[in-house]
Amino acid sequence: MARKRYVICGVSTRANGMFIRPMLDTFQQHCEIVGLLDPDPGRFANCFKKFPALTGTPVYAPDQFERMIQETKPDAVIVTGVDYTHADYIVKGLEHHLDVISEKPMVTNGADCKRVLDAQNSSRGKLHVAFNYRYSPIHTRIKELILEGRIGRVTSVDLNWYLDTYHGASYFKRWNRKRSNSGGLSVHKSTHHFDLINWWIGQKPLEAFAYGALHYFGPSGELNPAKEDGRHCGTCRVKQNCTYFMRWSSRSKEIVPQDDHLTTMDVKPGSFTGYRPDGCIFDSEIDIEDTYAAVVKYDKGAMLSYSVNFSLPYEGYRLAINGTKGRIETKEVMSGRATFHVPEQAIDYFPLFGAKETIHVVPRSGGHGGGDPLILEDLFLGPDPLRPYEIMAGAEAGALAVLTGEAVWKSAHANQPVRLADLLVDSDLAEMSKGGISNRV
Repeated sequence: MARKRYVICGVSTRANGMFIRPMLDTFQQHCEIVGLLDPDPGRFANCFKKFPALTGTPVYAPDQFERMIQETKPDAVIVTGVDYTHADYIVKGLEHHLDVISEKPMVTNGADCKRVLDAQNSSRGKLHVAFNYRYSPIHTRIKELILEGRIGRVTSVDLNWYLDTYHGASYFKRWNRKRSNSGGLSVHKSTHHFDLINWWIGQKPLEAFAYGALHYFGPSGELNPAKEDGRHCGTCRVKQNCTYFMRWSSRSKEIVPQDDHLTTMDVKPGSFTGYRPDGCIFDSEIDIEDTYAAVVKYDKGAMLSYSVNFSLPYEGYRLAINGTKGRIETKEVMSGRATFHVPEQAIDYFPLFGAKETIHVVPRSGGHGGGDPLILEDLFLGPDPLRPYEIMAGAEAGALAVLTGEAVWKSAHANQPVRLADLLVDSDLAEMSKGGISNRV
């Protein structure tokens, strides 16, 4: 059987670890990487150094997408660049009737959601959005409990997500800290969470009302050792006074915290041109929020109460799903960086009338709670024929997650509810993001 031919748009750390490595190893009999596209030539050199088997693979600049398609004749496009670049590559790939795999978020705003949805409707290709959190064994078991009718019709969901001072702070060092790059963290990060809810309960979000704030980071952060822009951790003169830096640093640089999302944040001379992933978390360039509280209304009557915080003592989440026949609860704490004993995650099921049942799930190895290896199997081998329900996310699921995230931050700025449907037609709302945000929104 001929191998499927892929081009990769955005030779990022995510592309290298999540896609290129397993494509050259686990799935080498099914995949062939025939082209790489990135604005930074240094990333090609870094990729070839990591993966010598790719040496000689044709490389292209962003304005050479059409040439890449003509010369390499791919079957599919993988999109793993900075978030704001996703839309163009997805749309172009679909216009060529190619399959497309996109990292989340699918895009960063409603206007681009509409572009992608229109392109998908006209294409013979298929878009898959890599929502790997769906594949965690805990999360698939929750989906199964709901499908089995154990809690009846879902009426409300409570989800509180916590990011610790290592992972959470990292977004404010990197390109994510500019809304023009990422859409803000209610899009870049929370789309994971909104997609999980949408998928679990089988309902579509309609409207959101939210508050948001920049409490910890930016110039007004209480732990800012000096109000001075342009600093980088690697060369900062006051880093010894920065609690965030000192908490996760070691003198030898050999003690690296465990994290599914991050490799070392050290800057390697000559690796990438211009961009540094160690910007100061207290810089005035930051124009996004680090804290949200939101309420979301769904088309079949359910309501979501959601919060996310990007600077907490530990990482994880607390979830409750209520229905007409019962309730599901679970709590996860990431054990790798917790400062306390972490019990095994389980699911507690409470029938409306009856005794609690604790459900234990067999864990799986791999990133994102064991979800990464499973989603890769579906992407490169096709859907699991033994799975009795749909799990792969397409264009509509990607759009609903992005629209919810955009509605959240725009509601926080406007202090009023935002309807998701309005975001598909009113791209002028993006003007609200200009001019930065206050410490309290």
